[in-house]
Amino acid sequence: MKFLFASDSFKGSLSSEKIVELLTETAQKIFPGCSVKGLKMADGGEGTVDAVLEAAGGAYRTVKVKGPLWEEKEASYGILPGGAAVIEMAAASGLPMVPQEKRNPLLTTSYGTGELIRDALDQGCRNISVAIGGSATNDGGMGAMSALGIRFLDRDGKVLKGEGKDLGLVKDIDVSGMHPAVKETEFTVMCDVKNPLLGPEGATYTFGRQKGADEAMQAELEAGMEHFSRIMAEKTGKEVSQVPGTGAAGGLGAALLVFLDAHMKSGIDTVLDLIGFDRLLDGVSLVVTGEGNMDWQSAFGKVPYGIGMRCKKAGIPVTAIVGGMGKGAENLYQYGIDSVISTVNRAMPLEEALENAEALYRNAAERMFRFVRAGMKIRESEGD
Repeated sequence: MKFLFASDSFKGSLSSEKIVELLTETAQKIFPGCSVKGLKMADGGEGTVDAVLEAAGGAYRTVKVKGPLWEEKEASYGILPGGAAVIEMAAASGLPMVPQEKRNPLLTTSYGTGELIRDALDQGCRNISVAIGGSATNDGGMGAMSALGIRFLDRDGKVLKGEGKDLGLVKDIDVSGMHPAVKETEFTVMCDVKNPLLGPEGATYTFGRQKGADEAMQAELEAGMEHFSRIMAEKTGKEVSQVPGTGAAGGLGAALLVFLDAHMKSGIDTVLDLIGFDRLLDGVSLVVTGEGNMDWQSAFGKVPYGIGMRCKKAGIPVTAIVGGMGKGAENLYQYGIDSVISTVNRAMPLEEALENAEALYRNAAERMFRFVRAGMKIRESEGD
């Protein structure tokens, strides 16, 4: 028997690494001598660089950048053996970097994310994937593009810094100083949200409040974003305001498409491609995946969905061990997940489930592997 373990973390209770450890121990208990391989997993959000580097090899590179409030910070990204780079926006411009009382998307910038991209270009990386979840910004990507040499000018020809409050002040865009390696580089935006840049489902009104924007700020930011989008279209000939995903990360998705000619791709699919997941399926008997809570949303770019679809194509069975099952969890059956097992084995408060997450997971894993072994015995008896 050859098992492949590729589960997302159970946020607040079990890391992806701990899950691999528990599955390995239990698999070897029920199937002595079995072959196992475990992968740390992420879907393009927090932990993506760690997951890719652990599976594919490579190295971290740490550089000094400007944080969301222009403070000096250190941020890391990954460079893979073949020279590709993997960057998490959250490492340089993430919401947790801004204290609750200082959150104000009129003042935050994505400049640090642009500095990571610039450094990757300087290191010779010509294939760069950027995970744009978890941002503290709503600057339309102006900050990040400024770090790459683009100048956003106001009506007096003054260069704007690249903050949310600058969106409505842009009169002209000068791309002549853009980093020359941009034209030689393939950019992938790891993004699973479908929000457009503008409107009630757009960057400002969907994500602005969690970044600290009250109603008045939201109105100012939306007006600024409408203006900025219009100027971008006039100066570049690219109208992307209603393209799905352009509203991600406070509009950074739009800037990456317009100025870097990036293409958007599912976060989990990008991760699986970067780690060579399809090659790892060779000879595998069963794949075990999972997440903290599985419901109808799991079919939209989450780890079990991505794993299930790859395994379905390869004809390999997949089981999912999850912390809980919500409405529509059964939808995953049509996306390659053959069975779902919950760790919760009786009625209990959430606090108790979190406190005993490790023991509950081990118990669920043993139940699952015993079912697998029972199925093998049935097949053997039918063959006699």
